[in-house]
Amino acid sequence: MSKNYYEILGVDKKASKEEIKKAFRRLAHQYHPDKKGGSEEKFKEINEAYGVLSDDNKRAEYDSYGRVFSSGQGGSGFAGGPFEWQNGFESSFEGFDLGDIFGDFFGGGQRAKRGRDISIDIEIPFKEAVFGTTRKVLIQKTAFCDECNGSGAKKSAGMTTCTTCNGQGKIREVKKSFVGSFSVNRTCEKCFGRGKIPKEKCQQCLGLGIIKKSQEIAIEIPPGIEDGEMIRLVGEGEAISAGSAGDLYVKVHVRQDPNFRKEGSNIITTLNVKLTDALLGGEYEVGTLDGILKVKIPENISYGEILRVRGKGVPVGRSSRGDLHIKLNIVLPKKVSKEARKLLEQLRKEGV
Repeated sequence: MSKNYYEILGVDKKASKEEIKKAFRRLAHQYHPDKKGGSEEKFKEINEAYGVLSDDNKRAEYDSYGRVFSSGQGGSGFAGGPFEWQNGFESSFEGFDLGDIFGDFFGGGQRAKRGRDISIDIEIPFKEAVFGTTRKVLIQKTAFCDECNGSGAKKSAGMTTCTTCNGQGKIREVKKSFVGSFSVNRTCEKCFGRGKIPKEKCQQCLGLGIIKKSQEIAIEIPPGIEDGEMIRLVGEGEAISAGSAGDLYVKVHVRQDPNFRKEGSNIITTLNVKLTDALLGGEYEVGTLDGILKVKIPENISYGEILRVRGKGVPVGRSSRGDLHIKLNIVLPKKVSKEARKLLEQLRKEGV
């Protein structure tokens, strides 16, 4: 049976990272094995819960599935490990980021660097939502330098091995905490984790490989998109030195049309028909998204009946389309002339 990490730390499921950290500190202080009334088993359990809930990815997995599938899930405990309990627990928190300590201990390790995601909203008319379109937007963001293609080096100069990390891209650090001393890897700040540095820096980005600029991005909007639907453009978010760019998320708002609405792959519209045409039939011109269309009204139609025009709806796949549904609305005259009234009285007598 999976453990309830939120109950272990005594926090709500919607608790913020800061609230989780505060709860962890309080409980770790209370149950530390060196403390009177402390519990090694309870202390391990608290650390396990914090190791999961303090990591965004692990917490998302735990919230979704009740367990963590990624490597390094908490629960391995401290018993038998290379750590020894320390005295002076109150002062052992100073100078350390507990998220870093336990993230590394529970297997967080070195992660691929990735830039921030960006989200924007755009609005398109109904017709463009039906048939699809391409929209271009101008975004101010951090992007890879065009001059050096993100390398940070002057084109003619090339790269050389970083002397700070000896080409490893990372530096091993020894940290002391209340659970003992252990080593962690940190990204080299001189080469940004590349392992190489420019022989001569690019003059445009000053060796960073990234630059703040306005960039025009083309957004391909597929046919039949729904109002509020999200489009993800991979790699079009914020760039980061020696890492990959984040993604761009585009939320599409579809402007309502006074004459049409969409139901699945079908388009619905309304046509006003005179009473005489409803009885005797007729021919009308109907405005559609493809232009003017002539339709025949059959005799003796009823209010609300629907005429279906095949292939005039929303595109489906590459070669097919939904249908156009024309809902008939019978319009009664507001005033009736004497002659028309006589004719209507005659129709009444005939049982019409």
